[in-house]
Amino acid sequence: MDNLSVKNDSETKENKKNLFSTNTIAKIAILSAVATVLMLLKTPIFLIPGFYKLDLSEVPVLLGAFSMGPVAGILIEAMKTLLNLAIDGTVTAGIGELSNFLVGCSFVVPAAIIYRREKTRKNAVKGLIVGIIVNTVFAAVMNFYILLPVYAMAFSWPLDKIIQMGTAINPYITNLTSFILFATIPFNLLKSLLSSVITFLIYKKLSGVLHR
Repeated sequence: MDNLSVKNDSETKENKKNLFSTNTIAKIAILSAVATVLMLLKTPIFLIPGFYKLDLSEVPVLLGAFSMGPVAGILIEAMKTLLNLAIDGTVTAGIGELSNFLVGCSFVVPAAIIYRREKTRKNAVKGLIVGIIVNTVFAAVMNFYILLPVYAMAFSWPLDKIIQMGTAINPYITNLTSFILFATIPFNLLKSLLSSVITFLIYKKLSGVLHR
């Protein structure tokens, strides 16, 4: 076994040890609680169907993923979703919560992986930009092929009924493709962009606390 393999194995073991330390678990729990509170503070967006509501819950998830790694980000995302489901219940038969988790991970994980390679401001920006792109594309594909059809099926609705909900507030939404273009993509783009800007502005100020 060469030196590089030994080094990688050592780093992997150290990362696992750090991930399950009492200190790390406490920080994951705190950030999950903050994310849950922020997720409860949802607000509708103009010209986008009401079941897409904007919140800033990805900010604590990003903070955790940047400071403790992508696995921690996934755990915070999962705990945030489960806590919100327990507190607020669901009006989407769990589809909205599943969507929030999957789409949230598609944003946070790529950003954290890129930032973890070299923790600089430039790499943070690069990671956030990649995260925004992956998030937006992933959300569009998932909603088109899986989430919206399953959502309609869960309520025994024709898919056209969901499209009509979009048409009622945005006349440019006339079919599933235009729903994705004028509702799903703008929503996820706005949410990930806003979360990225806030995270970029506050991360360095909080990094001392997050790494303590």
